[in-house]
Amino acid sequence: MIEFENVSFSYTGQEHGGLHDINLKISDGECVLFCGRSGCGKTTITRLVNGLIPQFYQGELHGRVLVDGQEISNIPMYQIAAKVGSVFQNPRTQFFNVDTDSEIAFGIENEARPPKKLAERVEQTTEDLRIQKLRNRNIFELSGGEKQKIAFASVYAMNPQIYLLDEPSSNLDMTSIQELKEHLRLIKKQGKTILIAEHRLYYLTELADRIVYLEKGEIKGIYTPEEFRQLSEPDREHMGLRAVDLQAVFPPKTHLPAPTPVLELRNVTLRYKKQTILHDIGLSAGKGEVIGVVGHNGAGKTTFSRALCGLHKDCDGQFLWERKPIERKERLKRSYMVMQDVNYELFADSVEAECSFGIRNPDQTLVNATLEELGLTPYRERHPNTLSGGQKQRVAVAVSMICGKDLLVFDEPTSGLDFDSMTQVAGLIRRLSDMGKVIFIVTHDFEFVCRTCSRVLHFDEGEMPDDVSVTMEALPKLRELFSVSDGKER
Repeated sequence: MIEFENVSFSYTGQEHGGLHDINLKISDGECVLFCGRSGCGKTTITRLVNGLIPQFYQGELHGRVLVDGQEISNIPMYQIAAKVGSVFQNPRTQFFNVDTDSEIAFGIENEARPPKKLAERVEQTTEDLRIQKLRNRNIFELSGGEKQKIAFASVYAMNPQIYLLDEPSSNLDMTSIQELKEHLRLIKKQGKTILIAEHRLYYLTELADRIVYLEKGEIKGIYTPEEFRQLSEPDREHMGLRAVDLQAVFPPKTHLPAPTPVLELRNVTLRYKKQTILHDIGLSAGKGEVIGVVGHNGAGKTTFSRALCGLHKDCDGQFLWERKPIERKERLKRSYMVMQDVNYELFADSVEAECSFGIRNPDQTLVNATLEELGLTPYRERHPNTLSGGQKQRVAVAVSMICGKDLLVFDEPTSGLDFDSMTQVAGLIRRLSDMGKVIFIVTHDFEFVCRTCSRVLHFDEGEMPDDVSVTMEALPKLRELFSVSDGKER
């Protein structure tokens, strides 16, 4: 059993993300979903259970957190690790090896298991999680979703009694989310205790025994799945929560006519380490178009995005802007990309400084307005690295608004975002569209696509078999691309 007794915690030097007077008991074998807006304290809950607070994150802690009757702050970290397994929102932060097999085996190696037993456990993990295609791979060559699967496998191999998952679906495509759901169902059948901090709720309502809603560090409600599903859409959105049923999500009823093409790709082929990733891609895009890019993890979506921006060199074919060839260096000058892992592009020592970093003569009025629109004004003096994952994502999106480029590419811009932040980003995308920007969005987020995109490109097996309008008429095809059926994912 996990027990929180009058627990309050505040991070040193931070006003947000802490907890206030938390009292909660979680039974053995229970699956509990923690939800709420970014910064509400979900991740802090998990850090208290796995010992990262107070051993790694400094702050003021009151009350007690007990696991099986022992106060967690008094248990050595190696003993906690044997009992509690953690899958972080950014899997890169928990990797210790450069190849997948070594990473899966890392935890059980540290338990000094005999080589034969270790090999057997790695094989059993591979079979249970069906990750044969990810064995013997370089971790740095995996997609974000594939890294997330390896992070889960490394924890599963250790066979802990308690699983902590922080935004586990944030880097996954729809098929992989369904696989994650089955993995969670598997460990639940094994009697494991599962704590999940998550913004995407639709895949968990069948699995969770209880849903704990947090607001500003306090527990504001505890629901059964049935009670949670009965919340009205306005009430749920007022709570800052995402959709609980994707079958109830629809594109707009009106569809604007296609604009005159300004960007064209003709017979474009992309390679990575001499392997063809995509071949013979042709498309056109007009000013103000918002184009979604979908496909399974590893289908080449990020490589395509990098090529659009001039960041990927190994490609053939023609890129044209206003019917004139545009070479790689010119594309670099004309475009801006918000990466999937935003930590790679945060450089300044404050949020406000980040919004004008590297921009000549930045428009301070625009900086202020963008910070306000994205709810970042309270954090303008904060260092970007002290923000939550969703808040960092909003900072990167803010920069895209301010930098004044013509071609904008977003790689999973809603990864780890709550409902409020997702709608704010959707509003910003629409504003960028009204300004005549050409926008591509790599995403697995059906809810976000319906709010923002005019078209969806689908990559599969090295080709682009589908270019679908986001309309009510094309809804069956869209749901097929996102594997949305009967309110559940296939």
